[in-house]
Parts: sequence; structure tokens; C-alpha cells
Amino acid sequence: MYRSCLATLSVFLMLATPAAAEDSPRTVTVDGRGEVSAAPDHARVDMAIEARHAEMEKARSDALTVTRAFLAVTKKLGLEDKDVRSSGLTIHPEYRWNDVARRQELIGYLVQRQFEVSLTDLDRLGELLEGAVDAGVNQVSPPQLLSSREKELRRAALAAAARDAEANARLLAETLGAKLGAARQVTTLGVAVPQPFYRERMMADAAMGMGQPASETYGTGEIRIEASVTATFDLAPD
Repeated sequence: MYRSCLATLSVFLMLATPAAAEDSPRTVTVDGRGEVSAAPDHARVDMAIEARHAEMEKARSDALTVTRAFLAVTKKLGLEDKDVRSSGLTIHPEYRWNDVARRQELIGYLVQRQFEVSLTDLDRLGELLEGAVDAGVNQVSPPQLLSSREKELRRAALAAAARDAEANARLLAETLGAKLGAARQVTTLGVAVPQPFYRERMMADAAMGMGQPASETYGTGEIRIEASVTATFDLAPD
């Protein structure tokens, strides 16, 4: 009795499998990529001043001197107080290990000041960077070039990625002798904003030799917004 039931079940599964395959939807899944670009309209630059000395007050004094010189540069460029943010003052004692005495020895102090500068006049980006270095700022991060239209650009890149996915799916469907149906599922893989390249100070020496100010060796380029999607479309017989 047990063997008979088992044999009957095996036959049922074999017969049901082709029917289940016929009922499953015919689909095609593809990737799509889109890209849009635009000129940046503002920048954010992170900078820092680091001063070291055996005496804490001397390190603080050196950092303050550079800070005043740097703020004078921002005022000259027409930046307002709200455009220059400072995270305050940090002081770190620095030690060195003495192998003979087997102990840490205080060798001095590190004083740091961090700044975040917002700039809307990108024609003056080179003046800001070069002026900061000339004032004594010894840490300048690459500028973050931004657009006030970023949300709009992200959506445009997503739309371009969706159209690319549909075009890829239609090509595959036509090649395989089928018609492309409606989109069944769309998944966003991500939207990236790679920073544009810009000319840096390494070009300054050559520019100075040609009579061109170092501050004019910077160019902002364009912001590129890249989006990727994965989409599944139904297929219908041609």
C-alpha cells in the first residue's frame, strides 16, 4: 500500500511540473544606466591649521597667527561670517617613547583649528585655495563641487537609466522573436555623484612661468550624476 501511494505521487509530480512551467510568466531582466551633467554652482572646502611646538602657548600663538591671516583672506574675497565655519580649537599633547627610561616623555603640543568654507563664486575658488596656503593653512582637502539642482539632476539620471533599461529589454525581446510587455519590477541600484576633475597647484609653476597667476590654474569642470537600475519586463509572443 505504501509503495503504491509513493508511485502515484511520483507520477503526479512528473505530470504537474510541465504545467507549472507553462503557467510561469515569460520575462526578461536587464540593467540600465543613465548619466546627466551640469556645471557646479557652489563649493565646500575643508581646511585645517596644525601648529606644533614644545610649549603649548607657542603652538597656540602660531595657530592663532595663521587663523587671523586666513580670515583676512576670506574677508578680502567677500565671504561672510556664515560662509566660514570653525569647529573650534583642539590641543593634543604629543609623547615619545624613551627606551632607556622605559616611559613616555612629553615632547610638545599639537594645536589644531578646522574650517569649513562655503563658496558660491566659483571664479574665486583658486584665489581661496592659494590664499589659504599662502596664509599658512597646511591642510586643504579637495573642494566638494556641488549643484543646487542636485535633486533634479538625480531624478533626470534615474529617468535616463529607466529608458536605457527599456531599450535594452526591447532589443533582447525583438532579437528573440517576442514583444516587450509592461515593466513588472524596477529596482534602483544607486545614484552616484563623482567629483569632477579640476586643475590643481601642480600646474602653478608652469603657469607662473608664463605670467599666469597660480589662482587661475583651477577649473571646476562639470558634475556628473550617474544612476543604475535593474528592470524586469513581461514578454509576449510576437
